[in-house]
Amino acid sequence: MKAFTRNTASIFLAGLVVFAVMWGGAVAAPAAKLKVGATPVPHAEILEVVKPILAAKGIALEIIEFTDYVTPNLALNDGDIDANFFQHVPYLESFAKDRRLNITYLAKVHIEPMGAYSRRVRSVKDLPNKAKVGIPNDPTNSGRALLLLQKAGLIGVDKKAGITATVFDIVSNPKNIQIIELDAAQLPRSLEDMDLAIINSNFALEAKLVPTKDALFIEDSDSPYANVLAIRNVDKSNPTLRELARALTSKEVADFIDSKYKGSVVPAFGLNF
Repeated sequence: MKAFTRNTASIFLAGLVVFAVMWGGAVAAPAAKLKVGATPVPHAEILEVVKPILAAKGIALEIIEFTDYVTPNLALNDGDIDANFFQHVPYLESFAKDRRLNITYLAKVHIEPMGAYSRRVRSVKDLPNKAKVGIPNDPTNSGRALLLLQKAGLIGVDKKAGITATVFDIVSNPKNIQIIELDAAQLPRSLEDMDLAIINSNFALEAKLVPTKDALFIEDSDSPYANVLAIRNVDKSNPTLRELARALTSKEVADFIDSKYKGSVVPAFGLNF
């Protein structure tokens, strides 16, 4: 009876081994999964590059596309996504402070130089008096746009204002240009109605504009506005998100950015852990 029991147990265990081998996918531990929010260009395109890098480490990446600058941070804070990738550091810090969100960033990835575009003039010198100039209406990008206009010699901005400058900080305006603030995503569509528009590179690229060719003037590549991988504060030590951060700052991503965007997007790698 004991021999029969031992034999039966052996057969049963052998059967389990065969079943496990045949149906390995069913009994294997599930791969880690990440849901990351991003604007389509270039952020979602860059995330597509890191998908196979993460897959090789057992991490499945799902990209959730957004077309505005508000929803991705709210979705992150609420736990609907694990991270987002669409914004620069000043915008993240300002938005988080204003909305009292518990979010930070894990890696700096790239810079999208902001540029000035026009369908009416080919040079800053050709701008007429009282020209209509569109800029983003969110606090950090509007200040950034005003500083770019100052660099081009179109206006002067109070030095004390810095990157938080508003239209009320303009101290000189020799051509009496009219500053019109619009949602950043609407600016490419406003070119038919404006003499000039200051546009973030991601929206310029979506509108088939090539910043290094089509912009009348553009930020330098040493701009402090690095785009980052944003996460919740409590997830700063999350190993899966750290793998994503490493993948986003890999040579594969740098090569893709240089080849795909040809200076319109510039690698600016830096890990924040």
